[in-house]
Amino acid sequence: MTPGEVCVTCSDTAVPVRVRALLGDGLALVDTEAGAEKVSVALVDARPGDVVLVHAKEAIAVSERAS
Repeated sequence: MTPGEVCVTCSDTAVPVRVRALLGDGLALVDTEAGAEKVSVALVDARPGDVVLVHAKEAIAVSERAS
């Protein structure tokens, strides 16, 4: 890609979602605007209730810890 272009698949956007449950094998069930989805949390230390930023079905950061 050249400077200024974005990925046509994901628009280079990370979406905040709340972790509902950890499923094992680095996967989690998360709540999205479209309903529950499975995503990878292998790159982050996520817990149920945390809000993670997801890009291309991969959590890339924890943005809010569960209280």
